[in-house]
Amino acid sequence: MFAKFKSFLKKVLPTPLYIFLLALRNWKDLFPVISFLSDNIPNVSLRQKLRIVKQLYIINFNVESPHTQDEILNFIRTILTFSPEKKGVIVEAGCFKGSSTAKFSLAADIAGRTLVVFDSFEGIPENDEPHDKNIFGGDASFKKGDYCGALEEVKSNVARFGNIGCCRFIKGWFDDTMPDFKEPVIAVYLDVDLASSTRTCLKYLYPLLEKGGVIYSQDGHLPLVLDVFNDDKFWLNEVGFEKPLIHGIGKVKLISATKEV
Repeated sequence: MFAKFKSFLKKVLPTPLYIFLLALRNWKDLFPVISFLSDNIPNVSLRQKLRIVKQLYIINFNVESPHTQDEILNFIRTILTFSPEKKGVIVEAGCFKGSSTAKFSLAADIAGRTLVVFDSFEGIPENDEPHDKNIFGGDASFKKGDYCGALEEVKSNVARFGNIGCCRFIKGWFDDTMPDFKEPVIAVYLDVDLASSTRTCLKYLYPLLEKGGVIYSQDGHLPLVLDVFNDDKFWLNEVGFEKPLIHGIGKVKLISATKEV
């Protein structure tokens, strides 16, 4: 019912008013937005931060966005905080319709970095993972083809609302595409839903992280994904590193780990 009402308002209200009402409804996002704007990030002006925030709401207005601004701003802040001398690309795994990609590309452009986007562009792969409830009690199930955004649709959204010039798209299943990827990485954002996909991403991307690089997962509310992050043997035997300290695990949806070695 609310989705229909939201669609109606989007049609009849002027865009600025609709965005304002959307911001009010998602009032919890106002606190991280204010925090982001007040942060002292070297080489990033208030004007640039204001433009990012404005675009975040415009993107939400136009592209389906199954994430919070807080989650996005956490990663954007990480991208912008790294010293320009530190090498490494930014990686996003799982982009759906390209809302998060467009948002991350704004920061990647300011930072002068490439955003590498891995996705099947066919939705979630076939799987038999027994997802049921997330750690907050909500439903969790992922069927083949869920969260599908075609490559051309994603590119169109990023070109319209972000900075597609700094993006590179790698189409295919992670098991097929990630083993051949060997570039140094400075930050990773995972939104892949499945435990199997999480394992693949950690196995191939974490070793590429530069020292001090950060990996985020938006799937920290999913018990099967948490099992992967908590598996010491997996980290040692398949990733090749001891399990890092994982911030927020079991408490929040967006979890992260910094590579210290």
